[in-house]
Amino acid sequence: MTNSDLRPGPTGAAHRRGLFTKGDRVQLTDPKGRKHTVVLEPGKQFHTHRGAVEHDALLGQPEGIVVTSTGGTDYLALRPLLVDFVLSMPRGATVVYPKDAGQIVTYADIFPGARVLEAGVGSGALSCSLLRTIGDAGRLISYERREDFAAIAARNIETFFGGPHPAHTIIVGDLAETTERDVDRVILDMLAPWDVVDAVSAALVPGGVVCAYVATTTQLSRVVETLRGHGTFAEPAAWETMMRDWHVEGLAVRPGHRMVGHTGFLVTARRLADGVTPPVRRRRPAKGALAEPAATAPAEAGAPLAEPAATALAGAVPEPAVDAVPEAVDAALEATRES
Repeated sequence: MTNSDLRPGPTGAAHRRGLFTKGDRVQLTDPKGRKHTVVLEPGKQFHTHRGAVEHDALLGQPEGIVVTSTGGTDYLALRPLLVDFVLSMPRGATVVYPKDAGQIVTYADIFPGARVLEAGVGSGALSCSLLRTIGDAGRLISYERREDFAAIAARNIETFFGGPHPAHTIIVGDLAETTERDVDRVILDMLAPWDVVDAVSAALVPGGVVCAYVATTTQLSRVVETLRGHGTFAEPAAWETMMRDWHVEGLAVRPGHRMVGHTGFLVTARRLADGVTPPVRRRRPAKGALAEPAATAPAEAGAPLAEPAATALAGAVPEPAVDAVPEAVDAALEATRES
């Protein structure tokens, strides 16, 4: 036995590998693909309409075995993945779907040991992904305005890791009031991320990343324009992803009938050094923005030639104001989110 064998592993690692032991969560999958999760206890049984499965038949066994119920149905036994846990966990708020959580971890460049601020802990799904990435040496400070959501998230996170995570702190409050400084990344999963841009700018180190997860185009537009106009961030990037399963059976290869379509938009931006003015983003005008003169035939005597569209509209249409989003829209979004 070496010294490395005596060191405790990262938080939660003991529940992710090795033989099944008491307290482990095991996912049983039947021949039709239906999944059932059980927590192993000696002497107990898992009951279905197809018979019972003895917990003792799983204890001490490796992952990937097949157990047979008293009714003769075979079940494949594996530990549930994080994606399985997230989609079946008790919920307070809507969870961040795994496809988006994976993109947040990658595009926000979450790294081991990072100091991360999170606003909107929800049900704790994204927090699990962030904690697994930053590890015990990192720090995740999660702000949640609703105490009931914070309690649900804490239970889910402790269930997944097998206990409290040493790198995690949940604060019931508003990120706008944070005094945290020198954080590497900020993740915003909240109704109005534009309200906390000042606090985010003050908290982030130069070169740090802010990533906002929003549900609607109205929110997307406002958060991008707020970041763009704040003066301390580089040009934001915005996108969404959709995921579709494929049916593959021999030569019968076709897209699945269902897909995970729109779940949310992601926006990322980098923090500039203090006192730096962001470079002006050059954008090529769309075709038709500078229209040809309207009259192709000779103009009538004394009639002025039509101005190009860009000139004619100059000053007629004001620039969209960030504060122009009606308060009624914000209230409707809040009601939808809480429901």
